[in-house]
Amino acid sequence: MGGATEPPAPDLDLAFEADPQLPAALRQAAGPWADPLQGAEPWHGLISTWLAALTDELPAALQAPAYSLGLSLVGDEEIAALNADWRQKPGPTDVLAFAAQDNGLDQAPAMPMPDWAGQGDGPEPLELGDIVISLETAARQAPEHGHPLERELLFLASHGLLHLLGWDHPDDASLAAMLVRQERLLATTDRR
Repeated sequence: MGGATEPPAPDLDLAFEADPQLPAALRQAAGPWADPLQGAEPWHGLISTWLAALTDELPAALQAPAYSLGLSLVGDEEIAALNADWRQKPGPTDVLAFAAQDNGLDQAPAMPMPDWAGQGDGPEPLELGDIVISLETAARQAPEHGHPLERELLFLASHGLLHLLGWDHPDDASLAAMLVRQERLLATTDRR
């Protein structure tokens, strides 16, 4: 009865939002991943599993028993505005990640915490930041990549999570390594 055991999933405080202005057919095509009635439930278990799988690879400063992050599904118009404001690039993109633990943000003001933060019995979660995915762009890209919309959303979410955890791809070799790590995360999803 040998075999490796998965590390325990860390506690996760996940704020999830799917823009209610997204076309109903598009939200329906995304299934539970964009269903406002299910809220963060499908994402919560998935991201917790990914964080557990990544624990041993993380620098000590990012290893925590609890994490907090936001995940938003938006349309092309909203992500294009964010892309222009934060990256000075025109037009929509598929995913943006805003890392709270980025070294370049040392002089930024502290992130406001909700009134309930720190009042629970569990450990104070480490704030990772926010992932924003354009559901419209994901829906266009999925057939181009030869897989369903669900797979594209999970791929983009894993990409955003790795960015929140310090991964980057300034060159082709870094991108290739990041893509390999994403595929390993997605493989854990397939076993769930």
